[in-house]
Amino acid sequence: MIGKMLENVRNKRPLVHCITNYVSANDCANALLAVGASPIMADDKNEAEDITGICSGLVLNLGTLSENKIEAMLISGKTANAKDIPVVFDPVGVGSSKFRMAAAKKIVSSIKIAVIRANSAEVKSLLYSAASNSGVDSDDEIEADISNAKSLAKKLGCVVVLTGKTDVVTDGQSVYLVRNGHPMMKYVTGAGCQLSAVMGAFIGVNRSDVLLSALSAVCMMGLLGETAAKRLKEGEGSASLRTGIIDGLFLLTQEELEKGCKYEKYI
Repeated sequence: MIGKMLENVRNKRPLVHCITNYVSANDCANALLAVGASPIMADDKNEAEDITGICSGLVLNLGTLSENKIEAMLISGKTANAKDIPVVFDPVGVGSSKFRMAAAKKIVSSIKIAVIRANSAEVKSLLYSAASNSGVDSDDEIEADISNAKSLAKKLGCVVVLTGKTDVVTDGQSVYLVRNGHPMMKYVTGAGCQLSAVMGAFIGVNRSDVLLSALSAVCMMGLLGETAAKRLKEGEGSASLRTGIIDGLFLLTQEELEKGCKYEKYI
């Protein structure tokens, strides 16, 4: 079934509107193209409504924030809601400043979110409306991660994807744990942003099961990190891994995705 989600993206080639950060915008666009979708990166409030209205998915990323971007995000989000276009929200560094926290609270209170993609610290910050320390990478904290992700999913009525050493995907009831991925991925700027962008494509064409489509995207990106790391040659590092992930998005087959997924249903 996970492979079918990828097939749907490639067959339908969804247009995904990303209001994302300039650090990773190019990689997000290339990731969407490689997986079979089409990106559009428009972040001015004067065209936000028009651009969102022609898309299949919307991705809002707080990475490099400004007042204009916040206004554009709110316009795009409300347009998406009115047209039944699913929204992915990536609250990058939400607990690091009052400005980010206020923006995030405004977004989740004004817009119906389909999926939140965040790390442990960001989930805690959104859940408790307070700053949190950096996210953990140890399974010693998995129970707390599961509890926080479930609580946030219930609070906002959405799917929450908490990424870390073990990824948690939940709609507040069902919980999946994903063990795909590679430690080197943390040295690739915007790897999480790419996941959020690709997730916009997955849920844009697989709207009948947002939980499963989000799970599919998480498994896929983790698997590509693994395969890219295995293909590194002597003298290659994080820059080559970055290229390998995007190449993997282009080359991955349904069968490879189904075979390589490492997930379990926790609840």
